[in-house]
Amino acid sequence: MASSLQGEPPAASTILLAPMEGLLDFVLRDILTRAGGIDRCVSEFIRITDQLLPERVFYRIVPELYNGGRTLAGVPVRAQLLGSDPACLAENAARLATLGPAGIDLNFGCPAKVVNRHGGGAALLQEPETIAAIVSAVRRAVPAHMPVSAKMRLGFNDDTRAVECALAIAGSGADELVVHARTKAQAYRPPAYWERIADIRAAVSIPLVANGEIWTVEDARLCRLASGCDMLMLGRGAVANPGLALAIRGAARGHSGLPWSAVLPLIDQFWRLVCVRLDAHSRPGRLKQWLNFLRRCYPEAELAYQALRTVNSTADIERWIAATCTGGSDEESLETVDRLEPLVAITQARGAGQSLLAH
Repeated sequence: MASSLQGEPPAASTILLAPMEGLLDFVLRDILTRAGGIDRCVSEFIRITDQLLPERVFYRIVPELYNGGRTLAGVPVRAQLLGSDPACLAENAARLATLGPAGIDLNFGCPAKVVNRHGGGAALLQEPETIAAIVSAVRRAVPAHMPVSAKMRLGFNDDTRAVECALAIAGSGADELVVHARTKAQAYRPPAYWERIADIRAAVSIPLVANGEIWTVEDARLCRLASGCDMLMLGRGAVANPGLALAIRGAARGHSGLPWSAVLPLIDQFWRLVCVRLDAHSRPGRLKQWLNFLRRCYPEAELAYQALRTVNSTADIERWIAATCTGGSDEESLETVDRLEPLVAITQARGAGQSLLAH
């Protein structure tokens, strides 16, 4: 192995927010970035098959494109593409680039069976030559100033080709690589094998970002120590602890993240954005999904989750929000909605209908 757990790890220079299909969408990206400490986000994947997608699809999945490629909190968002056809990916990347994302990311790590059956995501880790063709085609298709990055796992069934895949990505023009330190077969089961990222880091010259199983400040320290990376990507850990990025950055100063009193106004703002984005039937589930993650770090979230677990009435949740989430002012809540409504209006004016509400 190329790493050691001796000495002090490098300080975290950059913290990214991971893409998570079905969880970390536009709304939660905005809430977690306004909590602070996040430098950049990557969107959920946009699946590319055999056609050039209309602009409305890109706007639906990445509505930050209406805001200069940034969340409403001002954090840059790279739009992620997933597919296996180099020419089709390049064609879609070229169209996407005209819409102004903060960069284009390529997915070589999704472990979903439906994606892998069609040769996308982590399945490509069995074909380094196809990975190289995809990265090279996309790099040629987009302007030179626009970053092209990629995310990979350590492999499909095992990690024997991890370095080979990373070299294919780096050698084909990618500007940055995120490595989720598990194989597709390992899914999301702990542990993450951060030391294998160090082996990749020793082989490639582009910036490397370590990802996987970072739930706490101590996890972040150990990950940096094992991987040698000063750039981290947070996923479920940031969903469960909105102050995790701040805590990682401020660990040397004793910063412990966000207390529950600071999370309550974020829940209020999240709910108000959900009410703009989703139909009434879907809103309670989105709130309970986040509370389910939050209860990992906050005892108060456990109480909130149990109180709302069987509640499916928007009106009842409104009353709970009004009674419980007292940390934010009415002015802050109204500002949250005011800042989202222009994106909804623009989407509708450009013929996307209810696309912001549908994804």
